[in-house]
Amino acid sequence: MKIASLRYIARDIQGLVAFYETITGRKADWLAPVFAEIVTPSVALAFGTQETVALFAPGSAEAGANRSVILELQVADLEAEFARLKALDVVHPPKDLPWGNRTFQLRDPEGNLVSFYMPVTEVARARFGQR
Repeated sequence: MKIASLRYIARDIQGLVAFYETITGRKADWLAPVFAEIVTPSVALAFGTQETVALFAPGSAEAGANRSVILELQVADLEAEFARLKALDVVHPPKDLPWGNRTFQLRDPEGNLVSFYMPVTEVARARFGQR
């Protein structure tokens, strides 16, 4: 199995796509006025308007309602990423976690959490080096 994409349903697709273009440093491909994606080396981030939900199952997804998923992005230089992005909606500044990662979190325009992290302990670096 291959995880192909993570799809966001957006109230403001233009604003959400612009946020993810900023944090990833990649431009979105707009495949339709109601759908865009940003392809990264590990996964595609897909974005659809609320109208696209009806194409699957009406009412099955709701923009801005998710409070249980955190998109995690592993980076090589956490402090540089924080300096670059600290003007956005920061949830917390860089801090160390008990499992060996250093992290900071942002909230995207739809309220979803985005966590940037880098492994800082030898154990954490070894764990992520195998992925």
